[in-house]
Amino acid sequence: MNNSESLSKEFMFRAIELAKKGEGRTNPNPLVGAVIVKNGQIIGEGWHHAYGELHAERDALKDCYQRGQNPEGATIYVTLEPCCHFGKQPPCTHALVESKIAHVVVGSRDPNPLVHGKGNAYLREHGVLVSEDFCREECDSLNPIFFHYISTKMPFVALKYAMTLDGKIATKTGESKWISGEKSREFVHVLRNRYAGILAGIGTVLSDDPMLNCRLTNENGELTGRNPVRIICDSDLKIPLESKIVRTAKEIPTIVACVGLVRGEAGEKSFQEKKAALENAGVEVIELKGENHRGLLARAKEMRLDNPKPQVNLYELMKILGEKKIDSVLIEGGGAINFSALESKIVNKIYAFVAPKIFGGAAKSPVGGEGVNLPKDAFGFKIKKVSQIGEDVLLELAGSTSL
Repeated sequence: MNNSESLSKEFMFRAIELAKKGEGRTNPNPLVGAVIVKNGQIIGEGWHHAYGELHAERDALKDCYQRGQNPEGATIYVTLEPCCHFGKQPPCTHALVESKIAHVVVGSRDPNPLVHGKGNAYLREHGVLVSEDFCREECDSLNPIFFHYISTKMPFVALKYAMTLDGKIATKTGESKWISGEKSREFVHVLRNRYAGILAGIGTVLSDDPMLNCRLTNENGELTGRNPVRIICDSDLKIPLESKIVRTAKEIPTIVACVGLVRGEAGEKSFQEKKAALENAGVEVIELKGENHRGLLARAKEMRLDNPKPQVNLYELMKILGEKKIDSVLIEGGGAINFSALESKIVNKIYAFVAPKIFGGAAKSPVGGEGVNLPKDAFGFKIKKVSQIGEDVLLELAGSTSL
């Protein structure tokens, strides 16, 4: 039964607003908000604050009781179908039934096989009125990362880059600071807080020595963001031990992905010594089977190399990261790794910042590699959102396989 005619979007929009408060803290769980309403008034609010903590429904009930309110006979608006299984927390469906909530208004349906349809069914079996799909589009927009990860066990991958009007990511001398404006650079830290991992290639580390951390602050200048897991693709462990990434690896989780068959010029002993030194510094080293991408083979042909070194297999790396419950990855690399990601078909979303500047010349573009031969072979994306951030324009594009 759906009683959406008598429902108020105001309360569901408030639940959505509350859900966003958990951004960066709930991974790999979804963002969820809940609002309890009785006689047209809000008597309790809650959201999922962080992974392992109370789910939104139980948080809202807790708030309700703390206000001295009785939820019996009330309506609860929740952005995602209530869970009905035991995980880090007990089932929310049980709490709703026990509190004698009369009506549950659900926004998104949970694709998790442990929950999908079962949460709503449990409530109905226990005499609770359930309205489904209320403001579903708005609620679905909260959790593209969770929906993708729970369905595929692979991280939701976003590609981020800033370029000029003529498609350059640096000048002809290699200078790139700064292409985008201050507001755009601030938004990048919002993204770093949102995504569980941030990935870059060894070229970025060697040229820029970045921290790849989150520097979100509040109005008082206090750090409020969560640092993503840093992931560096470094086939033969060239990363310097004195780099900022390595020196802070005990403070910020750091993974270096290399190719198990590549041992560098000094051989196996040197490789193992470097690996041990990195692990002693707090870095997790993952060895993968290498893959010769078309872009790598093209460069090798130009340089007349008969046996080019294999590169990190990004698809296999994503599978491993998924197993580690890293549900999302933001790629902040150069043209080579961007092309490899596109070629590997792992990119779900693109954030393209376009600055009102022109560099000209033969400077680098956001995507390098061999490139495609024909227009019909282009990597296809759909524009989902266009917004202005400071003086820049931000294009948000989704892949055809994205939810």
